[in-house]
Amino acid sequence: MATKHEDGTLATRQEQKLKPPPMYQVFLLNDDYTPMEFVVAIIQEYFNKDREAATQIMLKVHREGKGMCGVYPKDIASTKVELVLTHARKAGHPLQCVMEEA
Repeated sequence: MATKHEDGTLATRQEQKLKPPPMYQVFLLNDDYTPMEFVVAIIQEYFNKDREAATQIMLKVHREGKGMCGVYPKDIASTKVELVLTHARKAGHPLQCVMEEA
């Protein structure tokens, strides 16, 4: 679409194409100290998974070293990581939670 100005110049408006925000995967990492039941509870509370799904993620963390809990925009992923780390530290567990760009 073009607009003509009084001085005879022509201005064109270009459509801006918005890209979706980059997404980040949130992972829990295995350690030898955090109880499995605590990990399941964390997954249920902070990632809104049912008990069965949370148990499957916990087992993946236990067997493979890390398990993905969800994919979120950067701000949400960062907040979830901080909430999990804070909860784990208050409970005295060394559970690690990290985010990686998807």
